[in-house]
Amino acid sequence: MQYQRKRRKLNADINVVPYIDVMLVLLIIFMATAPLVVQGVKVDLPQAQAKALAEESAPPIIASVKADGSYYLTVGDTPEQALTQQELAELVAAHLLLEPNTPVMVKGDREVPYDYILQLMVTLQGAGAPSVGLMTDPVEQ
Repeated sequence: MQYQRKRRKLNADINVVPYIDVMLVLLIIFMATAPLVVQGVKVDLPQAQAKALAEESAPPIIASVKADGSYYLTVGDTPEQALTQQELAELVAAHLLLEPNTPVMVKGDREVPYDYILQLMVTLQGAGAPSVGLMTDPVEQ
């Protein structure tokens, strides 16, 4: 007696249940992380007890704003000299082309309006500074 084999027809349907599970997990992840995304200018804000720069790092470029709104630039051990925003941007861009890993810091007088600091930070960012730090005095106890 010979048994006859039944041939099964191929099933061409896609099982979508695992894809639905993956999509639900992704939806939950995106819903949880969306409020955490904040847009704005990237700035390294100082803390009250900020750490000093590492001694091995290159001397920072320090852009200063005095109370009267005048801009100054100190690179390494060079003395401060009064500059226009355009001159300051050109000097910073030239220095960053030679030494791209140089930290860029802003030193602002306590009485300076926020607008002057913001204009200086935008100028430095336009000159190629990847991030700008704000200098503070140590906290007196």
